[in-house]
Amino acid sequence: MNRVNLPAAILVALILGIWEAAVRLLAVPVFILPPPSNIVWVALVQAPRIFPHAVVTFAEILMGVGFAVITAIPLAIVMFAKPSLEKAFSPFLVASQAIPVFALAPLLVVWLGYGMASKVFMAWIIIFFPICVSLLEGFKSCDPEFRMLFRLMGASFFKTLTLLYWPWALPRFFAGLKVGVGVAGIGAVIGEWVGAQKGLGFFMIQSNARLQVDLVFAAILWLTAMGLLLWWLTGVLEKNIVRWK
Repeated sequence: MNRVNLPAAILVALILGIWEAAVRLLAVPVFILPPPSNIVWVALVQAPRIFPHAVVTFAEILMGVGFAVITAIPLAIVMFAKPSLEKAFSPFLVASQAIPVFALAPLLVVWLGYGMASKVFMAWIIIFFPICVSLLEGFKSCDPEFRMLFRLMGASFFKTLTLLYWPWALPRFFAGLKVGVGVAGIGAVIGEWVGAQKGLGFFMIQSNARLQVDLVFAAILWLTAMGLLLWWLTGVLEKNIVRWK
């Protein structure tokens, strides 16, 4: 693990060092680009102000992930069982990703209000696609010889699904889930930018309007930490469930 993370740690330290040195040597004003040390300091000192907004955004992300999982799994199973339904649903799945999120955000705020529902729906739109497609491709990648074996043994589709297709597709499912949790914050924050009363997106807009760029970067740092936490938790869950990988 340490050998895997060492190059990333060195690269991050190098980028932050160059950033810190460049800002200080060029005397860049703080309201344009603060140094990393200042951003970390502000993120810690202003934690009591940022934390309530971070809780709201984190809750929106978690609910978006939850809804995406409980809707993507049944749809992937249905499309795998009935290829004709896959052909029918595929254009809508692609369209959900082709439409810019910014174009949908104002409409969702109008339809669902300024509360949490519109932000959760935004997160769901972004997360749903990679999970559903990855799981479907995982089902399709199952070895034909194993499929034939289950057929010869007279196994029903449900039994084959639970004993063969689902375990086979789990690695692909978790790959899609990792992508989903990595980008989940995008939908929630964009929804908060368009219209919200709480959340990191709302906090960033308010701070940017006051030229408090250090607070904007501090909010981004908190958002990054939440994304990394979800990525790590997904990896831990995968390690404990997909033991054979």
